[in-house]
Amino acid sequence: MADADAVVVHANEAAGLVFPDARPGSPMADAVPGWLVSAHARHTTGLPAQRPPATGSGPARGSVGDRSYEAHPTPRDDGTVVWWLVDDTDHRLAREALSAERRRTEFLVRSSNLLLSSLNLDRCMDVTAQMAADHLADAALVIAPARGPELPVVSCVRGGTPSVSRGVVDPADVPGLAEALQGFPPVPSRWIDPSAAPAWLVPDGLATLGSIVITPLPGHGVPAGALVLLRADGAAAFTEDEEVFARLFAARAGAAMSAARLYAEQASITDTLMRELLPPSLHQVSGVEYAGGYRPSKDHERVGGDFYDVHPAADEGASSLVVLGDVCGKGLEAAVMTGKIRNTLHALLPMADDHHRMLSLLNTALLNSENTRFVTMVLASAARDGNAVRLRLTSAGHPAPLILRSDGRVEEAETKGTLVGALPRITTETARVTLAPGDTCVLYTDGISEARGGPMGGAMFGEERLRRALSKCAAMPAEAVVEHVQMLTSQWVGTGRHDDMAVVVISAPRTNHLSAVDGHTRGRFTA
Repeated sequence: MADADAVVVHANEAAGLVFPDARPGSPMADAVPGWLVSAHARHTTGLPAQRPPATGSGPARGSVGDRSYEAHPTPRDDGTVVWWLVDDTDHRLAREALSAERRRTEFLVRSSNLLLSSLNLDRCMDVTAQMAADHLADAALVIAPARGPELPVVSCVRGGTPSVSRGVVDPADVPGLAEALQGFPPVPSRWIDPSAAPAWLVPDGLATLGSIVITPLPGHGVPAGALVLLRADGAAAFTEDEEVFARLFAARAGAAMSAARLYAEQASITDTLMRELLPPSLHQVSGVEYAGGYRPSKDHERVGGDFYDVHPAADEGASSLVVLGDVCGKGLEAAVMTGKIRNTLHALLPMADDHHRMLSLLNTALLNSENTRFVTMVLASAARDGNAVRLRLTSAGHPAPLILRSDGRVEEAETKGTLVGALPRITTETARVTLAPGDTCVLYTDGISEARGGPMGGAMFGEERLRRALSKCAAMPAEAVVEHVQMLTSQWVGTGRHDDMAVVVISAPRTNHLSAVDGHTRGRFTA
């Protein structure tokens, strides 16, 4: 109890234990902490001597030694104020612990969201280093497993931006780092001597090291790397709780890095396999012009069930083999099947002169496999004969090729046959066609003729419409014919659903007159 002049009037036994100097008649400033003196002044300043201060003010809070108290005032009629002190140390510690746990949880959630928002390994390493430096230490390093002789390192100081370096360094120079990179449990930070840290471990902008924490970044079965936390000399050393929390953060970062690395590996494998499944780029071979175009059934896919290949002749003057096929189904499963068929046909190239035998052997191979898919296809053997191109065309359950003459006439090749991979025996009829200079042979899949769209959205493009479109392509180069067909079908289907669409064009180039060379040589015709 103290009066309006801040003089102690009374102190009970409990108060005497907390404030040994609080005796009647002693000034409060000599007996109690300043926070209590200030609180008493706020309750007495400016009040008439005989009127008590207003009630309803909140309690004052402060510490005495390592304990914290709440001081509740009770004004009296004689102008004195009775202060009731309540030890709230345990409540304060609980509140602080709860607040710290909330901050840590928010940090882990935020870091998880940032880390999982990208499947790019470099981005994950940058985010890990920056968040660790800003929230867990003065600086942080994220070290990935060695790639050859070099060790990839991303370092960041608090408030800075991550920097990447690669160097031939020895992880064994830092106690616990080699073990962390192998996924072993971390060594306690007190076992690591900061003064012995190699220069490459200390990023620019950080003074002398005071403490180091090294913890593994666990991945999915394979370690994702190691996280190194650094604090400058003079800063508080890492506590055991902070090391445990660092491991929790490292677990999330390691999982994200591992997922990013796995995605990158799978993407690389997929890209490698996809390149083998993609249709090839076609060009002129042995004086015959080839062009092809392909559009999968779904725009986000790169491959599907339609395929084509051109196999150049092994000997000069022999026929090149053109294959255009349509596997039952769509998407990646159909694309895998096309890959098997293309490989099988490649193995059968020595008998490419006999279309029926080649298709029969392919039919047997498909029937003996575990898949239940069949394929329709057309084979075309093309050989240059002077200025013309001789063709042998064999359809196996596939739309017959169309022959576009240089005058705009469109003819259908007289070939037919049964599809491959469904029946024990197949039948085929081979047509022989000669392309004069400027003539074109068009092979296509039913995804073009059966494409639905148009003004009403449900009409088929149809073979008749395709023939009319081709008749306008007379004398066009092979690539131009392909582009024209693709443009018309794309406009026809619009944004609607469609099947895989493939087209291959074989052309006999027009002859061109070569003017006199140097003004002396007589001109000649050539293709």
